[in-house]
Amino acid sequence: MALLMQIPLHAQTANLSIEPATVIADSIPVNSNMEQEVIKNKFPVKSFIIPAALITYGAVTMGNHGPNSINGKLQDQIWINKPHATRGIDNFLMFVPAVSVYALNAFGVKGKNNFKDRTMIYLMSNIISNVIVYPTKTFTNEIRPNGKKYSFPSGHTATAFAAAEFMRMEYKDRSALYGVAGYLMAAATGYLRMYNNKHWFSDVVAGAGVGIASTQLSYWLYPKIKKAFSKNKPSNTIVMPTYNNGSFGLTFSKQF
Repeated sequence: MALLMQIPLHAQTANLSIEPATVIADSIPVNSNMEQEVIKNKFPVKSFIIPAALITYGAVTMGNHGPNSINGKLQDQIWINKPHATRGIDNFLMFVPAVSVYALNAFGVKGKNNFKDRTMIYLMSNIISNVIVYPTKTFTNEIRPNGKKYSFPSGHTATAFAAAEFMRMEYKDRSALYGVAGYLMAAATGYLRMYNNKHWFSDVVAGAGVGIASTQLSYWLYPKIKKAFSKNKPSNTIVMPTYNNGSFGLTFSKQF
């Protein structure tokens, strides 16, 4: 919306009279990136249904390691009945989906955001995830299958699924296969945490939920934070001299 105001300047008098000129809607082009673009950034409730369900399942089944429980049965099948050497690949695999996002962009397969924005989103996702995971580990003090402490939830799995959701969000408009690939790597990370006798199934499920939720929350929060810290944009104000019926004046135009 544009507001036009004409201010005549008369040499015969010291008083200024302000005469509103005709207001013409849209007489000045509106910046399409500002006023004309309606940005919808509502909280994505539906996106949190699955991660909330995963976290809830993990919390409810935490501590249930009996022989008839899912935690107990999976540990029997993966570790107790089939002892084996551990593998350290999960320490690297959890980062592969995120690294893939940067590699794809480097080779010209552009994702949703530029380098700065996607980096900030990914960092924010990991911060949120860690803020949730590590205090929860201390609070629950769940014993790992190998007898060590701080089992619930799985930090490796949370990191892996945060990266997988990051990859999905960046490339979902190109192809769903990118997200599928990311989630396969995240699922493999979760399996390896059980394979290495580091976590129970409930730890892994809850970690997956935390990771997904952290990335979703980052994509929702980042535009708000970016807007809050962005510099003030220049005012769309125009002041022009006018001459009308022997009277000089100023025309004031303000874009809202």
